[in-house]
Amino acid sequence: MYTARGKIEQADLLEEYLPLVRRQALSMQVRLPASIELDDLIQAGTVGLLEAMGRFDATQGASFATFASQRIRGAMLDELRSRDWLPRSVRRNARAVDEAVRSLEQKLGRPAEELEIAAELDMELEEYRQLLSDTNSGHLLPFEVLVSEGAEPGIEDASLDTPFHILIDEERRQQLVDGIEALPEREKLLMALYYQEELNLKEIGAVLGVTESRVCQLHSQAVSRLRVRLADSDA
Repeated sequence: MYTARGKIEQADLLEEYLPLVRRQALSMQVRLPASIELDDLIQAGTVGLLEAMGRFDATQGASFATFASQRIRGAMLDELRSRDWLPRSVRRNARAVDEAVRSLEQKLGRPAEELEIAAELDMELEEYRQLLSDTNSGHLLPFEVLVSEGAEPGIEDASLDTPFHILIDEERRQQLVDGIEALPEREKLLMALYYQEELNLKEIGAVLGVTESRVCQLHSQAVSRLRVRLADSDA
């Protein structure tokens, strides 16, 4: 039970940080399919904030603002992970692309080109590009959802915030940075424009001189390369 003072303090804290929930939801929504409602993200983020308020331990050194921000984002990502984005057939095709990329890049010792991947899959180039579009669902989802189901702890995973798990997370983050550095130049630029500069599809297309659908295809191909690299590093 909370004391009367405790209840007031909790209510004040909730009111103070609800704008942070909305800001994070708005930032994430612009990168998501139109079917994802802002209210759904806000609701999930609010649950994360409440969990943060219940779990925060000031003796661990992190500020509440930092802790809450991580939990809010983690709760939103959990909400996205809980949704079935792609039909099984598309997921199966995505795995086939990953395997083709892995096989070619191990054999060639360099990033495989589109024509090479299409040939490995016994497809025409346009058929392969359509597969990339289908895999990406025409949208660029948060990187954590696309690349790794375990990229960021969710609200249930507070027990993982130990020095050991933080070290593992940092090692994986470095593997990801190294993987992005190894991408072909255009794909590397795309990832930087989207995930660092936060440009939208139209803006990225203008920079690269391609259509928005082509941006999605290149993004899907880059993500496949990164999935392969991260999976191989875990093997």
